[in-house]
Amino acid sequence: MEWLRALDLSLVQLLKTEAEKAGQPTEPLLLMAIALASHQLGRGHVCVDLATMNRKGYDALLSLPPENEDAPEYRLLPSEVLLGVSERDWADALANPLLVADASDPSAPENLPLVRDGLRLYLRRYWRYEQTIASRIEQRLARQSAIQDADSGDTRHLAEALERLFGPARPDAATDWQRVACANAARQGFSVITGGPGTGKTTTVVRLLAALQHVAMNRTNDSRQLIIRLAAPTGKAAARLNESIAGAIDNLDLKAFGDGEALRQAILTEVTTLHRLMGSIPGSRQFRHNRNNPLLLDVLVVDEASMVDVEMMAQVLDALPENAQLILLGDKDQLASVDAGAVLGDLCQRAHQGRYHASTIAWLEKISGCPIDRQFMDDQGSTLDQSITLLRHSYRFDAQSGIGQLAQAVNQAGTEDQIVAPQAVSGLFEEGYSDIARVLLPPRSAEATISAHCIDGGARYFQNEGRERQTGGKTIAPPEGYAHYLDVMKASAPGVGASQEALDQWAGGVLKAHNQFQVLCALRRGPFGVEGLNQLIAQALRDRRLIPATEGWYAGRPVLVTRNDYSVGLMNGDIGITLSLPVEAENGQGVRQILRVAFPANDGSGRIKWVLPSRLHAVETVYAMTVHKSQGSEFIHTCLVLPDRTNPVLTRELVYTGITRARHWFSLLLPDESVFREAIGRGVTRTSGLRAALEK
Repeated sequence: MEWLRALDLSLVQLLKTEAEKAGQPTEPLLLMAIALASHQLGRGHVCVDLATMNRKGYDALLSLPPENEDAPEYRLLPSEVLLGVSERDWADALANPLLVADASDPSAPENLPLVRDGLRLYLRRYWRYEQTIASRIEQRLARQSAIQDADSGDTRHLAEALERLFGPARPDAATDWQRVACANAARQGFSVITGGPGTGKTTTVVRLLAALQHVAMNRTNDSRQLIIRLAAPTGKAAARLNESIAGAIDNLDLKAFGDGEALRQAILTEVTTLHRLMGSIPGSRQFRHNRNNPLLLDVLVVDEASMVDVEMMAQVLDALPENAQLILLGDKDQLASVDAGAVLGDLCQRAHQGRYHASTIAWLEKISGCPIDRQFMDDQGSTLDQSITLLRHSYRFDAQSGIGQLAQAVNQAGTEDQIVAPQAVSGLFEEGYSDIARVLLPPRSAEATISAHCIDGGARYFQNEGRERQTGGKTIAPPEGYAHYLDVMKASAPGVGASQEALDQWAGGVLKAHNQFQVLCALRRGPFGVEGLNQLIAQALRDRRLIPATEGWYAGRPVLVTRNDYSVGLMNGDIGITLSLPVEAENGQGVRQILRVAFPANDGSGRIKWVLPSRLHAVETVYAMTVHKSQGSEFIHTCLVLPDRTNPVLTRELVYTGITRARHWFSLLLPDESVFREAIGRGVTRTSGLRAALEK
């Protein structure tokens, strides 16, 4: 069956051979179930849910195209192969005591390669990860904190800290969800703070850490500073959070606290990657920190938690000390992790509904001073629901923001209740929003249109060509393309003998100008993928004489780091610009040019990191990058280029993530409107049993 990968078939053959050696015949349907479990894991699912497949159809779920190029042109569809197979048939096939353990049977052997939970079939390792996550979260939710008691000293100190950090409470005002999130997260060992772009997740967590430190430093019997660690799944996300945290702490007004400066120092925390925090062991899936060697901390904040896969989340939870607090931050609607699992999405399935118990709302209102609408109350809500807070107000996008409206509409399109139809989302481009533009690519001149848009920024496609647009009382500069940063690079280039400060200033200006515009795409290959677009844009820039070459190292080449490189202090996702520095020739005759790659330090200091091109081994040109790679980044003008035909990779989450990378301008380039509509109608629903395990 060409729909399956060679890896899937190899696993089937291995287990079939082992069963035959033990004298146990294997049902063909069981072998198919094993192949499906492996195949779904390759697509990011933790398990295969055979009941869901049976109800919704196999073709939609097995949407990866066949890999075998030599296969016959007509291929049997999965639905044709499995025609007539019932849920009862699957259940009978999975009842194999040699290969499959029953999760509901405590006496089942622990060394079988597969585990079934109802009609969900797992590879054992992933079932174990899921069980670890569920059990560790349950343990933390069950642990009572002194802050749970509304009359305790810790709770009084928390309420005091919230008033000093947010100002006097106004019971007649709208709910301040940042304030509520701080109160909610402070009272339990596990919590989630989720929200879209511009909802203030970083601001909230900085104030939360200040509140937690204030409580800890004012305890009567055990006064001490908490050990706080912040981590993110990728180097780029860690660097961006480092910068955001530094800025948020600088803007934090702590005058109302008697120990304000001590408090500021107590929450100054460097952000690291999860792999570095856990102590990765080269050549191994294991980490130095685990259940037997826990992390040394009191509070762990994990940012961009939507990117954390099920394996990493299980290992982090296993390595946490019993009394430590875990706070997950992230946008539940963004793309899930590249590897298996969508832990944040699973946890936040009902975040919009709130589902808080009456007692939870009463406590939150008393401590935060904020009224909470009774539409968010539900005494049937789970214990997990009480630990999740959704930040519901965007400070970046208002009602006049097309980017904000478009992102919200994309999120609501294609859902089961079809809040917004995909056609209505397309219609937003016609409603006069000044910050969004759609460009339909003519078949015969698609390349020329893309090239011109990427070089000049396509201001002509925006209302009033992007001029005189106001937001937050400020005038926004018109949308720019890549010509802008190259012009800045040439116009402000320092001369021979320039000081290091002057060089850093120049590089900082070029990097800032480059951040004005970024092309994103869904695919890596093809004319509308990373490889094709990078070649197209580089050639167009070369034709305009904006860059001297299209290959190798040259002045103006933007590069993306694709792997963490601790030897030069660069992280996966960092973007640098190649610059040409003038130096006097060694013989004293004339001037020669040397190339260096300038990267921002990404620690809030504004410093520049200069690196020799020869030291960069894992980089690629980045006129275009995938939406996945852009997570954790933000650009003034984001241009999303979609391919000319539909693809399983094109989903609502991918489009939403691409849109929300834009701060002031968003342009959509596409050859076919139907591709966009199909994408936003196709959501990523990763199969897992995590939510069910937490609500048993």
